[in-house]
Amino acid sequence: MQPLVLVIDDEERYRTLYAETLRQAGFRVETAESADRAAELLRGVRPDMIVSDVRMPGTDGISFLTRITGEHPGMPYLLITAYADIRDAVRALKLGAVDYLEKPVDLDELVSAVSDALHVPPPRTTDAVPPELMQDIVAESQAMRVLLGDAHRVAQSDATVLITGESGAGKEVLAAFIHRCGVRRDKPFLALNCAAIPATLLASELFGHERGAFTGAVTRRNGIFREADTGTLFLDEIGDMPMDLQPALLRAIETGRVLPLGSDRDVAVNVRLIAATNKDLAARVRTGQFREDLYYRLNVIAFDVPPLRERRDDILPLARHFLVRRKGPPKRLSPATVGILQSYPWPGNSRELANAMERAGILASTEVILPEHLPAAIARQKPGPAADSAPNAAGESVRTMQEIEDDAIRRALDQTGGNRTRAAELLSISRRALIYKLKRMGIK
Repeated sequence: MQPLVLVIDDEERYRTLYAETLRQAGFRVETAESADRAAELLRGVRPDMIVSDVRMPGTDGISFLTRITGEHPGMPYLLITAYADIRDAVRALKLGAVDYLEKPVDLDELVSAVSDALHVPPPRTTDAVPPELMQDIVAESQAMRVLLGDAHRVAQSDATVLITGESGAGKEVLAAFIHRCGVRRDKPFLALNCAAIPATLLASELFGHERGAFTGAVTRRNGIFREADTGTLFLDEIGDMPMDLQPALLRAIETGRVLPLGSDRDVAVNVRLIAATNKDLAARVRTGQFREDLYYRLNVIAFDVPPLRERRDDILPLARHFLVRRKGPPKRLSPATVGILQSYPWPGNSRELANAMERAGILASTEVILPEHLPAAIARQKPGPAADSAPNAAGESVRTMQEIEDDAIRRALDQTGGNRTRAAELLSISRRALIYKLKRMGIK
């Protein structure tokens, strides 16, 4: 019989997310919305392990840990904590907790931590996404396939998602993909760029207004929260939201209610929120430019879209995809153009590539796109070698730093029998850093 895990969290959407993730990994799961409810369950059920949030109403996770170590000595206890709770987490480890995970929780890391604590092999999982959900998405690189696999899993819950990445990397594409994979797929998906709306109008765009609420408000407006009701709301460039609006957004997330401008009655809304930014929100929190409580509310499940230069396997498929979707006769890339596209660093990411292909498709009078049809800044790029390893002066192959790192990770896993916690200790990195590197390598 598979091990039984008790998940304790006062927020239903996170409790459900963690429970479903562990069930998909093959564990049996019971859930409790509080430590007191967990104590009731323990009178009739003895789990093999407890996974608990730290901050909960009533008895907190650490106080419950103290109780469990006395009543059920030896029962593995894993804590999930926000950054602000790290001191509590360290104290919990001294009290007997087997480990702690920082929010936002990486779901693979959760499964790995539970597997390690229970001394069971991690399950074999697949990140395969049904083809019908991959509409207009090109993902040949391992990094993007892993990212989409994780997003597909998270889409089944209503947990808030924060997407980070450089401008043009595809954050809105990922947000739309999550919506398409979720239970709200038949409901609205609405997007708002917080940086594109003047600060004086942003509150009205978000929460709506009543007629006469301000000069020029001649009609009533619902606002995008109400327009997206029952669906998904995507707030792009959330890092640019003015500080004076952030408390209202935090309240909307916490209570599911918005207060239109000029109204004395708030309105209930039911949306799945996805936010995105190209800014370092943690740094903005430290400098007082972003509310810490709002940051933690948004940063429940986090995805970082890698820049195009770090997923070169996607460059040519994306370029051909952009050529196919434009109107006009079919076009193909010359070998010289292929070399340039593969070597160029793409600071503007997929958006820059799409614009380059649109321009080239227009300028090319024949079916072949030549370097001269590319924007000047791109066309000046000299084609580089296709090989991953460059020869040294003696003609011998030189291993890249990436190859050396990957080899060290594999050897650490071999030496620890696949135990990721101990492997991370051998490598002198955090378990989370190891999980991310394993995903990049395609190791689950």
